[in-house]
Amino acid sequence: METFESLVRAEFAPKNTFLNTASSGLLPARTVAALHQAVQLRADGAPLDPLFEDVEAARASFARLAGVPVGRVAAGSSVSAYTGLVAASLPAGAEVVTAEDDFTSVVNPFHVRGDLKVRIVPLERLAESVRPGTALVAVSAAQSADGRIADLPALREAAREHGARTYVDFSQAVTWLPMDADAYDFTVSVCYKWLLGPHGAGFLVVPEDFGALTPILAGWVAGENPWDSCYGPVTELAHSARRFDLPPALFSYTGVRHSLALLEELGVDAVRTHDLALADRFRAGLATLGHAPLPAPGSAIVSVPGLGHRQPELSRAGIEVSNRAGNLRASFHLYNTTADVDRLLDVLSS
Repeated sequence: METFESLVRAEFAPKNTFLNTASSGLLPARTVAALHQAVQLRADGAPLDPLFEDVEAARASFARLAGVPVGRVAAGSSVSAYTGLVAASLPAGAEVVTAEDDFTSVVNPFHVRGDLKVRIVPLERLAESVRPGTALVAVSAAQSADGRIADLPALREAAREHGARTYVDFSQAVTWLPMDADAYDFTVSVCYKWLLGPHGAGFLVVPEDFGALTPILAGWVAGENPWDSCYGPVTELAHSARRFDLPPALFSYTGVRHSLALLEELGVDAVRTHDLALADRFRAGLATLGHAPLPAPGSAIVSVPGLGHRQPELSRAGIEVSNRAGNLRASFHLYNTTADVDRLLDVLSS
């Protein structure tokens, strides 16, 4: 019987100590093989049907991970595109509440509208800042810069009390933070970080009634019968969230299909336990070195003030982390080990 460790070791063999999933995750071996096959299929001039089937298989897999029916999942390419879709649905003058210094893709489309009231508040005050008249609250489940986790249960209650909708980006949290997409109006995630896929794929989860979204980006793939919707206006939009699909980057979705299959095989509960244990080990080691990370309990992302300048040195030593606003950011995922954590601590102690 294969164990968690044996499954992971069969899929990953990085040539360095890679602790930077918050920037971009590693591709599993099965995903790399599938991408090669997809490229060869294109080179051979074969029909593309298998690649479109990969989109649907990936959509179904993500729906299971998010805990929602597949009919509520739209397939696209980026968070910013779907934030723009949500922003476009709001009436002029609507109030949107966002967190300070949240990732640009989550907030900027609301600002460029020019006719919305965007209120920016500290992350820890997000729920208490929802008030009568707030139309939408938009936030990352985990902050990119430092791994802080939004108080999503409090936000959900505040939004329900005041009739506001919620838009939550799980790009930096999916797999190590439970993703109950049914608890929010809209949830979104890219696939190239914790979901271990190539760049160019992402998913949006919408309510059963579509949450008053207008499919302003709809092209032929958003038709109920896409191949009958190639010319002229789409006469019948998809009856599901597929009406919000964007033309798929087929190679990316081929990769995502196989990466998500691995995550399902491993089990997200096991992935979560593994990731958070490594992050806690790093925090404990930092304390012995006299360093205090920014407070982000329960996060797989650890950000250490004042050490960002050591990122180039660490990279030369074969350890990949990030420098974010002067902070050294390390992020831990299923392919990392306790030896990776200890190696980072050893170099930091020198």
